[in-house]
Amino acid sequence: MSSTTLPNAPIASAKSDITTISLIGLAHGTSHFFHMLLPPMFPIFMKEFGLSFSELGLLVTTFFVISGIGQALAGFLVDRTGARPVLFAALSCFVLASIAAGVATGYSGLMLAAALAGLGNSPFHPVDFTILNKRVSAPRLGHAFSVHGITGNLGWAVAPVLLIGVSTATGNWRWAYLATGLIALSVMLLLFLKRDAIDDSQGAWAHDKAKGAAPVDEHPMAFLKLPSVWMCFSFFFWTTAALSAIQSFASPALAGMYGLPLTLTAYVVTGYMLCGAAGMVVGGFLVARVQQLERTIAAAMAFAAVLLLLTASGWLPGMLAAAVAALAGFGTGLAGPSRDMLIKRAAPPGATGRVYGTVYSGLDVGFALAAPVFGALLDHGQPSSIFVGSAVALMLGVASAGLVGGYLSRRNSALAAA
Repeated sequence: MSSTTLPNAPIASAKSDITTISLIGLAHGTSHFFHMLLPPMFPIFMKEFGLSFSELGLLVTTFFVISGIGQALAGFLVDRTGARPVLFAALSCFVLASIAAGVATGYSGLMLAAALAGLGNSPFHPVDFTILNKRVSAPRLGHAFSVHGITGNLGWAVAPVLLIGVSTATGNWRWAYLATGLIALSVMLLLFLKRDAIDDSQGAWAHDKAKGAAPVDEHPMAFLKLPSVWMCFSFFFWTTAALSAIQSFASPALAGMYGLPLTLTAYVVTGYMLCGAAGMVVGGFLVARVQQLERTIAAAMAFAAVLLLLTASGWLPGMLAAAVAALAGFGTGLAGPSRDMLIKRAAPPGATGRVYGTVYSGLDVGFALAAPVFGALLDHGQPSSIFVGSAVALMLGVASAGLVGGYLSRRNSALAAA
């Protein structure tokens, strides 16, 4: 009896890991899809409601201010109540955001949609990483982070295509938001049917407890004293400030610099995200082979920054400039799995949700502050600054990652000496 059971155990474990990784990847892709609930439609909103780039940037700010505050708080909620129920509540907010956007008659309606989408987005990183870290076995965790990042980029990539495609096909942009609402409902239904696979109260992490990895009994806020947490926060702030510039304004910036039609440049963001997904596939393999993750991050993001500066130079033909801007996504994607593993190493036992919630709120703060700044630059006729500013922000992110890696090396050396 035992001879037939034991050989099947690793297969069952692999199937369980793959199911969990796939479902969390789908959820993460959905959250990133809803990051883009409004930006692809900005040209339509400008025409329909007479809005400026600065006003549109404020919609992005509203989304990410609410998401950032909510994300930090959600980490505590996830650690206390579990991740799965919080995940279903988040998806419900996306349905409501779609309804609000679809029936909007002016700026206030769009602001409500941005707020609801931001609230829905807020728990995803503490939810996702809590479930992955607790349910996925250690040998597959690097690939889990890679898939998590890839699906996020695919969510970003699909959103402009779907929103623009549905609005163009129907001749009415409001139908696009019926489609987004149905997507959120469908994902919610699938996750409910497969809810056992995302139950973070049990899973592959149990063996870690048996090895003595139980959390130290300390104040819930004690993790905030760790320098590595705030270094990781600053890393996310700078890198997502760069991403905000590309996501929200690369299309009109390329149109302004190179005279390309908006119907073409709108797909540069999709190309950037698809290149990012390809980079994450490679990055998932590098995580298992590279000890000093900050070096991978530095090389990958420096590559992206050089391509963005080249785009900003105005030296390239228009179509080539659009392609180079999209290719920069490969560098940021390559850094993604190493980034997530670096944060895992910085998190103390038992504080996964809180650390990821706090660190990833840097993402929201970066988006929130960068969007109106870059929008104002466009309003003042400086399209090249979108790419220059993005490149500078990426290099500041490299500096932050280097500080995290150095801190962890010193901490590990001190522990080894003790």
